[in-house]
Amino acid sequence: MPQLAHPAHTLLENLDGFSVTIDAARERADIVLERPPFNIISMGQRDQLRLVFEALDENPQVRVIVLRSVGEHFSSGGDIRGFLDASPEHVSKLAWNIAAPARCSKPVIAANRGFCFGVGFEISLACDFRIVSETCRYALPEQKLGQIPGSGGSARLQKMVGITRTKDVVMRSRRVPGQQAYDWGIATMCVPDAELESATDALVEELRAFSPIAQRTAKKLLNDTEDSTLAIAIELEGHCYSRLRGSDDFREGVEAFHQKRTPAFKGS
Repeated sequence: MPQLAHPAHTLLENLDGFSVTIDAARERADIVLERPPFNIISMGQRDQLRLVFEALDENPQVRVIVLRSVGEHFSSGGDIRGFLDASPEHVSKLAWNIAAPARCSKPVIAANRGFCFGVGFEISLACDFRIVSETCRYALPEQKLGQIPGSGGSARLQKMVGITRTKDVVMRSRRVPGQQAYDWGIATMCVPDAELESATDALVEELRAFSPIAQRTAKKLLNDTEDSTLAIAIELEGHCYSRLRGSDDFREGVEAFHQKRTPAFKGS
């Protein structure tokens, strides 16, 4: 048997600018940006973030993942100098790394406050839920550097808010306040700054109460059918529905409903 090696074995030994905690009792993992005051995201950090999301997706102790930060700002964006130093091949992987929350089968919540610019905004857009503080300011300021968003920001934003608003944000490097982000449909909810943590905690507990297999199925179905025709989306939804009818969780859900009790889902 050959001795196998992989760069990931050493890449995660020293996390750059963030930490990871797992609360097994609450089935929750937190990825915490920790490079105050602005939590700038380095080039190497993007590779690590991808690997961490992939590792947490395989961890049976984790049901929900939260992406948050320390301090008054989520992230002012990437390491500008790093773009000039990185190789073209490395830069070509940026969007794949930042899309890790979307590929993750588990629910991912972004808790955003203060500056949420550039890659900070892009990785938040790749999450399933965005809870914003009233202090949050979303922006894609790359035009000020003679560049455009490079990690899926303009593409994801356009799907959410349309081409007119996306041009307004991208081409003018305009900042979108938290309440406006909610009004436009970018944010799941907008709360006072002091309530950001409690709102995030409440959503984690709410998501934990549902069937893991049903949530995985719903997330993948919605992601996969975002660009499909209505007919194809309905067809795929039907196949997913049919498959879930044979699950243990669906049987448990039906029995709990008729017995007027809380279901005990197991994810199978």
